[in-house]
Amino acid sequence: MTVSQTFRVEGMTCDHCVAAVREEVSRVGGVAEVDVDLATGRMTIFADDAIDADEVRAAVRSAGYEIAA
Repeated sequence: MTVSQTFRVEGMTCDHCVAAVREEVSRVGGVAEVDVDLATGRMTIFADDAIDADEVRAAVRSAGYEIAA
């Protein structure tokens, strides 16, 4: 069964931003797919099990952005 989690990423302004977030978050253990929408800032993560939100937050921060509170 696939689980999805959605977050809103703040600060992205271009396709490069989207690629950076997607690359960092895809490195989080268990993540199968990352879909990032620049226009809305919405990021949806697909995985086999729930992913730790703190790990996702750290990955997004590594890319230079923040998860909206």
